[in-house]
Amino acid sequence: MKLKQRVVLLAILLVIFIFTKVFLIDNLDTSAANREDQRAFHRMMAGLRVELVPKLDHTLQSPWEIAAQWVVPREVYPEETPELGAIMHAMATKKIIKADVGYKGTQLKALLILEGGQKVVFKPKRILGFRRAPLVVGRFVNLRTEIKPVATEQLLSTFLTVGNNTCFYGKCYYCRETEPACADGDTMEGSVTLWLPDVWPLQKHRHPWGRTYREGKLARWEYDESYCDAVKKTSPYDSGPRLLDIIDTAVFDYLIGNADRHHYESFQDDEGASMLILLDNAKSFGNPSLDERSILAPLYQCCIIRVSTWNRLNYLKNGVLKSALKSAMAHDPIAPVLSEPHLDAAEQRLLSVLATVKQCTDQFGADTVLVEDRMPLAHL
Repeated sequence: MKLKQRVVLLAILLVIFIFTKVFLIDNLDTSAANREDQRAFHRMMAGLRVELVPKLDHTLQSPWEIAAQWVVPREVYPEETPELGAIMHAMATKKIIKADVGYKGTQLKALLILEGGQKVVFKPKRILGFRRAPLVVGRFVNLRTEIKPVATEQLLSTFLTVGNNTCFYGKCYYCRETEPACADGDTMEGSVTLWLPDVWPLQKHRHPWGRTYREGKLARWEYDESYCDAVKKTSPYDSGPRLLDIIDTAVFDYLIGNADRHHYESFQDDEGASMLILLDNAKSFGNPSLDERSILAPLYQCCIIRVSTWNRLNYLKNGVLKSALKSAMAHDPIAPVLSEPHLDAAEQRLLSVLATVKQCTDQFGADTVLVEDRMPLAHL
């Protein structure tokens, strides 16, 4: 399941946050506005299936040029993306012209250059509409004919054969020759993540709700229920959208079971205005029976959430999330991406998120908890 996680994460982001501009809060379920929201929702559902098409008919630009132009401070691709299928098709099929070891990190990955000069990151066996995660698509790669002939010496030196299977272990913190990633014969199933344009350099931040990763030592947020008050007095969480981004991310991570968000990235020199970019989601979709509620600590300690996020979550209950995820991932080359237990787990976790927000509104009132997206955000 590890391989397919990144495709799922992109799908969940697409599903949950593609509705940002569509739904407005309305407590009267029978109102005309609500009925129109329902119709808009069904239109969006119909557009979730992204078919991977081979070419762009209406432009002379390459898929890589189009994808690079999409990136802006608050999203890495726009809500309306007619070229999305062609770009993901290119990610899944373009010839690999160079392969090297991946950038620093704890998990195995390879840095590939595709025809046309586009960088992508390939992860063996390891998705979501915040539109804050780089594009991801599944891909089958033949290690013997596609990777080894164009691999650097550094990557090539980590290849080995186990039985009849071609394997490699790469270079990373946890990479070991004794624990390589192995293809089925020569063919490896993996995910390809589009590299962000170089004109958008990234800055790494320690997550305020990160864990200590030291046995017997708790982070402050794990024992101090007033911890959010301290966070709200610290830049960049004292104003701007960053704190609400953290809470959106907590919801996202809880749905996918990712308790390992110790750092996050934003665009450099953004003074807290750019989005929180969802890059590292490798520890997600593990045990579907495990429900780690502490992932939601930013939500239940701060007790605020965007109105648009709250609305989207409500529209995704009663089986809609599961159906939407299946639709969003139906055309991926490695479909089916998620197993039924993982889909069911996401449904149950969604109900827990809704219950948590209700507890907050019961305690502090909806006017305090539900924050309008466009209002000036001073969290003091």
